Amino acid sequence: MTDEQFELCVDRAIDILPEEVAQLIDNVAVIIEDTPPPSDPPDLLGLYVGTPLTERFGYGGIGHLPDQIFIFKQPTLAICDTVGDVVDEVVTTVVHEVAHFFGIEERRIHELGWG
Repeated sequence: MTDEQFELCVDRAIDILPEEVAQLIDNVAVIIEDTPPPSDPPDLLGLYVGTPLTERFGYGGIGHLPDQIFIFKQPTLAICDTVGDVVDEVVTTVVHEVAHFFGIEERRIHELGWG
């Protein structure tokens, strides 16, 4: 899968988020990287870096860089057999990381089926 095809999968995953959810996502950059940083597990599919909405007291204005959602291409491709599998896994990963943006804990995300 080319970089452009993978990027399209990520774009589509973002586009299918419910409108009421998408409207609340502000100051977040979605970044595609080939692999996770060396300090993280090599099979990590996504990562949220920022301040969840539930912890944003006095947050905003000048000086706050965007939160970041990273989607890692190579680990995703390594666990997928088909293009359809990639699409499904990217959707799951995007929803998972967006849930972290909203302050939802890992255990609860898995309980909801987005693990």
